[in-house]
Amino acid sequence: MMVEQQIVFVVDDDPHMREALYELLTPLGWRVRTFGSAAEYTAFARPDLPACLVLDVELPDINGLEFQEQIADGDHPPIIFMTGHGDVSSSVRAMKGGAIDFLTKPFRKSALIGAIHAAIGQDRVARLERAKLARLQQRFSALTPREREVLPLVASGLLNKQAAAELGISEVTLQIHRGRIMPKNGSGVAGRSGADCGAAGSADYAFSTCEDGGEIMTLMRGKTPRIAGRILPRANHNVLEKENI
Repeated sequence: MMVEQQIVFVVDDDPHMREALYELLTPLGWRVRTFGSAAEYTAFARPDLPACLVLDVELPDINGLEFQEQIADGDHPPIIFMTGHGDVSSSVRAMKGGAIDFLTKPFRKSALIGAIHAAIGQDRVARLERAKLARLQQRFSALTPREREVLPLVASGLLNKQAAAELGISEVTLQIHRGRIMPKNGSGVAGRSGADCGAAGSADYAFSTCEDGGEIMTLMRGKTPRIAGRILPRANHNVLEKENI
């Protein structure tokens, strides 16, 4: 089983402190990269790994709290502050800025290690959320302007005829746009969940998901619903296999 790699960035102008933290954290399984200034850290090409930043408050090129504010909108890992001259106002400022902890030197090893675990755990969750958002943005960017108008309407549960009326287009045209959205949004059907009812000619229909990834289309005409066919995902296209109608 492959163990996930994680990295701890240490920024401190004291070389003895950097060496001590490297020797403390490396045997615990973390990759450790140390820097003597904020500029060195910023210039470093960070690997794509869950991480945290152990940051000294007093740095030669910038105050650590100011640096925290500078990188707040960037893709940087959670921060653990350490300082030899801690005060309440600085601690409050750091925590309001999203810091995991504010440690006053000398601090207990267990306090630092616990904070690192918490910071890396938080970064792991944030990275998953960013990756998910990136996938959604990629799928959305593949849609045409009209498809971007259709998607939120069908996703909200509107019938095809209702969504078409909202856009001032025919129901047939909306169904064409909806069908083109299907392979682009990474799922079998745009906006379907459970039983999403629409209209096919004069017959209402509903969809339900099958174990093989396809869907059952059921005619709702009359008192007794009947299975009309199965929509199967094949080579990025949805294929309707007709059954007894």
